[in-house]
Amino acid sequence: MRAELELAHEDGLGPPVDRLLEDVSDALEQLGRVEAVALEVVSVLVVDDDERLAELTARGLRRMGYDAESSARLRPLRAGEVVVFDLGVTGSLDVVGKELLRSARPIIVTGAADPASRAMAEDLDASAYLVKPVELEELAGAIKRRSPSSTRGAPQ
Repeated sequence: MRAELELAHEDGLGPPVDRLLEDVSDALEQLGRVEAVALEVVSVLVVDDDERLAELTARGLRRMGYDAESSARLRPLRAGEVVVFDLGVTGSLDVVGKELLRSARPIIVTGAADPASRAMAEDLDASAYLVKPVELEELAGAIKRRSPSSTRGAPQ
């Protein structure tokens, strides 16, 4: 950043604010990743068709020390990110989305306890199946069992 400021000053131009902000943003993102690894912070994506409930769940998880984010749609996942997924969102997934979800081994959180829903969760290779309403401690336990750090050193 300093070099860019010096070059802009020599050229008689104002500071390249957009570029500097982008560099700072990249640096903060990188620092966040390093910090998450060093502190073993687990990243969680809560996907629910009820956006309010998704945000409340993510907020509760953040209070428990997780790096939690909420969404009404599945998005590309970060390495090691744990997905908490409501089956109500399944209908909006295409084949690629279902494969992405399957590879993430999601924690399914749903209001349905019927055999068809359980079969859908099995098809998605779910690591846990929780029926709403779910207590945050129960969800945190499922996340802890699912998170990458809990499998470190475990026999394959």
